Amino acid sequence: MTIIKSKKFILRPFKKGDHTSLVRNINNKKISRNTLSIPYPYKMSNARSWINYNIKLDKKKKKEEMNFVIDIAGDVAGSIGLREIKAGHMAEMSYWVGEKYRGQGIMTAVLKEITKYGFNELKLRRMEIGIFHFNEASKRVAEKAGYQCEGRMRKYVLKNKKFIDALLFAKVR
Repeated sequence: MTIIKSKKFILRPFKKGDHTSLVRNINNKKISRNTLSIPYPYKMSNARSWINYNIKLDKKKKKEEMNFVIDIAGDVAGSIGLREIKAGHMAEMSYWVGEKYRGQGIMTAVLKEITKYGFNELKLRRMEIGIFHFNEASKRVAEKAGYQCEGRMRKYVLKNKKFIDALLFAKVR
């Protein structure tokens, strides 16, 4: 899988040994609340399963899903993923960053780098993000990275037995 380097972070594949750092940074009620499938508490068994899943994904030739570690000085500071990759067309994204790394512009920079990668390397025409309607921080990140809100998707996801509205943000080339 691709490795993307910047001055602040490295975007790289998940690897064995990321477990402890991943649990330390993702085990947060706010992260769980603002994402569809990250549980709280996030246990070491969750980390092992996720890392093993990603190691298997990386071995596939046809990339329909890619998940990158946001590595800051060897720490799994967060992650960004592309799903439903349709070659030459589009991909859906999701992301999270640990609380101690927030408010530093890291996630916006990560989203800009992944967007460049998607458009230039994967030759995508459209990249999109579904954001829970109450997630103000994620909305700001998307907007700062040049994404536009295309609309509200009512009762779009089911989480914790509740239907939640999401906003669709997208960027096209």
